Amino acid sequence: MNRFFVENPGFGAAVVEGEDFKHLASVLRLKKGDCVMLSDGRGNECEGEIDRVEPGKAQVKTGPWRPCAAEPAHRITLFQCLPKAGKMEIILQKCTELGVSALVPTLSARCVVQPGKDFDKKLLRYRKVAREAAMQSHRGIVPQVLPLVELKKADLSDFDTVYVAYEGEKGLTLKAAMGDKPGRRVALFVGPEGGFEAEEVASLEAKGARAVSLGPRILRTETAGMAMVAQMLFELGE
Repeated sequence: MNRFFVENPGFGAAVVEGEDFKHLASVLRLKKGDCVMLSDGRGNECEGEIDRVEPGKAQVKTGPWRPCAAEPAHRITLFQCLPKAGKMEIILQKCTELGVSALVPTLSARCVVQPGKDFDKKLLRYRKVAREAAMQSHRGIVPQVLPLVELKKADLSDFDTVYVAYEGEKGLTLKAAMGDKPGRRVALFVGPEGGFEAEEVASLEAKGARAVSLGPRILRTETAGMAMVAQMLFELGE
């Protein structure tokens, strides 16, 4: 069943607008009487039936709302250091499918790509990618894509646990680190193509982060985040 995100649904009714409406009307060519699945963007979903299609919007009769079964109970935020061109969209798409709650583009010392004046336009594109991936994977929320931060300025105070993927860590695996129970709010840090500098890892550890190994093989930056999210949610049974 096709899924759409709606804002501020009313009692027994909701409206599909914007890009979602264009997809509903122009691509899928849905009409009165067709059934759809709706998400309110806050982790709830319901089935609905299109009541009428008007210029720019579709009116939907809704059934009872319920928590979305696809949403993990743990909220994972991925701090992804800027990769080379084109990789961020793949990272965002796949990590949305896997279950992240937010992605923070991050600037570290070894980032080859530097943010230009058009980075705000890229953020808009990234948010569109996240929305499309959330619809495709039947998420109950659209993961946030937050503004760019410098690694040294990253605020970790909102998280219960922070893990840093670091090839220099040979002893502590992510699985072993999770034995301490990560809490509901988790942050994951993944470096750029050249990895993190030792001083950067030490700085994050001073803020309470734990450096972890993802195994004996060196992963590409576009692989590491996906591997961390997938492993973590598997271990948590989600």
